[in-house]
Parts: sequence; C-alpha cells; structure tokens
Amino acid sequence: VAFGPRIPNSQAHDSCASYLKQKFNSFGLKVVSQEGIAVGWDGAKLNFENITASVNPKATTRILLFAHWDTRPYADQEKLLKKEPFDGACDGGSGVAVLLEVARLMSETKPNIGVDIVLFDVEDYGKSSVNHSFCLGSQYWAKNLPKNYYPKFGILLDMVGAKDAKFAMEGYSMQFAPHIVNRVWKKAAHSGYSSYFIFKRTSPMTDDHYYVNNIAGIPCIDIIQTDASTRTGFGSYWHTTKDNMDIIDKATLKAVGQTLLEVVYSEK
Repeated sequence: VAFGPRIPNSQAHDSCASYLKQKFNSFGLKVVSQEGIAVGWDGAKLNFENITASVNPKATTRILLFAHWDTRPYADQEKLLKKEPFDGACDGGSGVAVLLEVARLMSETKPNIGVDIVLFDVEDYGKSSVNHSFCLGSQYWAKNLPKNYYPKFGILLDMVGAKDAKFAMEGYSMQFAPHIVNRVWKKAAHSGYSSYFIFKRTSPMTDDHYYVNNIAGIPCIDIIQTDASTRTGFGSYWHTTKDNMDIIDKATLKAVGQTLLEVVYSEK
C-alpha cells in the first residue's frame, strides 16, 4: 500500500512488482514473471505482470494459491469522488499480504507437496457492462499455462483483511469445486474461525477463479468477503477511498492465513 495505488502503467505499479519479486526471492522460492500487454475495455494498452512463486518446484503433486495485486484506477462506488484513486488495501492488498506470509512460513517449513503462489495483474480494470473486461491477467495466464501443469486445486483470496469479515460459500466455487469449499470451511471451523467462514451459499461472482476454472480446467474456489447489508453485496469500502489500512484487521488476516496453512499442510 505504501507504494500508492497499484494502477497498471504507473510507477507505483512497477515498483510494487519489483518489491513482490524481491520478497519471494528472499524466501528462496522459484520466481517466474509472465509479462504482456492487455487491452482494457476502453482500448487502453495495459502493461501487466503475473508473478509466480513456487515452493518445492520439483514436486509433482501441486496446489495453486492466488490473489490479484493491482488496484482499480478509480473509486467509482463513491458518491462524489468517482475518479479518485484509492489504496486497495483490502481489495487486492490483503490477499497478497496473506500469501506473502504463507510463502515465508512455507520456505521455513516445507509442506509435503508443491505450492504455486500466483499474483495476478489487471484484475480490477474492468467495466461491469462489458463482458470479460475484469480479470485480464488471470484470463491470459489460464490460456498460457506452464507446460504439463496440473495442480489438484486452487484457492483464490480476494478482500480478506477487513474487520469482522464474513466469507460465505461463493456460487461458482460451489459449482466447480464444492469438495474444496467444504474442506476449507471445515478446516476454518476446526481452527476456531467459524465466525469468519460461514456455512451459507451466496451468488456466483465473476472473479479470477472463474477463468482459472473455465479456461484452465483447474478446480478453484474463492475466499471473498460478502456483506448482505450493503447495496453492492461487498464490504462498504469496496471500490471507494475508504479501502485503506484503517479497515484492515490482523485477526481477519490471521483467520484466513491460518486456515490456508491448515489446508496446505494436511495435503499428502
């Protein structure tokens, strides 16, 4: 967040990419960048970089953990400041933060399997009225997979840092990988986090996991905050200038991160 809004084609975006790669390298992980140019819904040419960090890169049994690291260019859910940039502390930043800490811990105590952490770019540049205009980085990645890459399943983290967040069982996750949803939610409950991970199904949400499921054929789920009390169905900070460090809560980050670790280390 300290770099500023991570908007494609900005200095903050480029500086953050360098930082993320440096952090993964410092953990001794295998780091691979996938760079290209995506065309936004408005015709803008967007330089993007998907960043992959692999634990136990030679292991044949693998799982995929992912989040997006870019920031939406403007706070279009504001009443007045619709063109203002915002920090994206929760929307993007929180998932990346959890995965950085998960990577650090896995570098110290290796799991039994291989784990690929993928940070997708240009997830949040889209326009709701334009089909497939979001998740451009994951769409590209899913169409250009590493050779012979067949992970068992994937878990997406999106908006996982706000205080008292609730994570329901998202519709596409239940459609494509209900067994993974049930496993993750049971791990959360067993770890004492049932106040965060609630056993309630919500509507399908087009997110990075949708394209990894549909294009790459990897069964994936989405851990994403929902809030039935808001007009959008997301947290009240979503795509507003309130999405900054003030809304981030360590307890929520821990609930998600610890649950993820419980899942990873139980894999054989």
